[in-house]
Amino acid sequence: MGHAAIQLARWAGATVIATVSTAEKAAYPTAAGAQYVVNYRDADAAEQIRSHAPDGVDIVVEVAIGANQELDLAVLRPRGTIAVYANNGDQPFEVDIRANMGLNARYQFVLLYSVGWHLLKTAAEDINAAIAAGALPVGDQAGLPLHHFTLDQTAAAHEAVESGATGKVLITVSQS
Repeated sequence: MGHAAIQLARWAGATVIATVSTAEKAAYPTAAGAQYVVNYRDADAAEQIRSHAPDGVDIVVEVAIGANQELDLAVLRPRGTIAVYANNGDQPFEVDIRANMGLNARYQFVLLYSVGWHLLKTAAEDINAAIAAGALPVGDQAGLPLHHFTLDQTAAAHEAVESGATGKVLITVSQS
């Protein structure tokens, strides 16, 4: 999801600051198009992000709101949005009323099943336009490694996912 978010944001003309958990993972968002990459585990991660966005970031795309809320609020601009599409489950999410009110922060929870057909149709049109424009490449060179397995290798594909394979695990089902 982060890979597509980076590519779609760049296609739309945004400056992208991506966060990663290790230096080894920094190459992936860079290849996807992020102009800046920050290790969110660094003690000065907020300062690093603010060095690229002194007024704060407009939108945070968040997959681990419970774990990242403090950093998100430290880098969000006033009236900015935190778009939440998941929580990694490690930490619960509790709203810090004072910090959020001070920023006039907006949370946008995203679950495609409930956004409505009009928005799904609009999103599909935009994504199709991005695909037609070549804005969503995949593979190592685009920062999204692909791991291919055949149907009879399904167990190995599951093992790859369970062991934390970076990128996408794909199973090819041939039709005979």
